[in-house]
Amino acid sequence: MKGKLTRKIRGTTERPRLSVFRSLNHIYVQAIDDEKGITVASASTKELKSKNARNNVASAKKVGEEIAKLCIAKGVKKVVFDRGTYLYHGRIAALAEAARAGGLEF
Repeated sequence: MKGKLTRKIRGTTERPRLSVFRSLNHIYVQAIDDEKGITVASASTKELKSKNARNNVASAKKVGEEIAKLCIAKGVKKVVFDRGTYLYHGRIAALAEAARAGGLEF
């Protein structure tokens, strides 16, 4: 089902797709330019320096802040949010709100 949703949501050079993946232990997010087929920026709980980085709401907020910093450093301010098949609730919502607070628009 994720493939069907991803086909509808497309990222461009001006507005990359902010794709979220959630596993049992970590949360990953990447900004993808689908026209060129490249990843502009990525962040995850694996990359956080903290040893307490787990798959919880607090860690999702940190990942959202980190992806916002990386995207703005690359000159990207507007993105298209692709939550995949995940509900906009809990960790996904926390990541999105932190990215918005960090300066991304979607």
